[in-house]
Amino acid sequence: MDQTTALLIVDMQMEMTFRTEAGRPRATPQAEDRVTDLVAGFRSAGLPVLHVHHDAPQPESPFRRDAPGGAPMPCAAPIGDEPVFWKTGSSGFVDTGLEDHLRKNGITRLVIVGGVAAFCVNSTARSAANLGFEVLVPEDALIAFALPSRHGGDIDADVALEVILSALHAGFGRVLPTSEVLAEIS
Repeated sequence: MDQTTALLIVDMQMEMTFRTEAGRPRATPQAEDRVTDLVAGFRSAGLPVLHVHHDAPQPESPFRRDAPGGAPMPCAAPIGDEPVFWKTGSSGFVDTGLEDHLRKNGITRLVIVGGVAAFCVNSTARSAANLGFEVLVPEDALIAFALPSRHGGDIDADVALEVILSALHAGFGRVLPTSEVLAEIS
């Protein structure tokens, strides 16, 4: 991989940790470790690392930049001049300047990780593909919680993640393990 490839970290904010610690059922308990591996690999290879953080407009939301839940998780904290794009909705591309930054810097390929897989990662990956970017999604570097079913109860976190990843792989990008991404950058 070269400077046309960037790691895009979506919503790896402390509220994800708080929800996990509160016992919310989730798939991929190793996601933080895999994000750590990818961040280290990209930084060591001198490849761009970009961050998208959620800053909800509702004052009661835990996903605000001034709330404890809005702080970046240690495994994904920006360093140096790594750009941070703040969003108020689901996709990292809506009203953030992310697309302009990517185009100005010649980035055409995105490795997208973070949380939550069913919402902001999914929206961001689909937007990226629709805008013509090549998308890679490391399946083990995503936070995926159980989803409330529209019929009541929950959809198991592993089932929800498999459906999301299958849909992304079928039409929006390539889904692969972190180890394969790291092999490409070393």
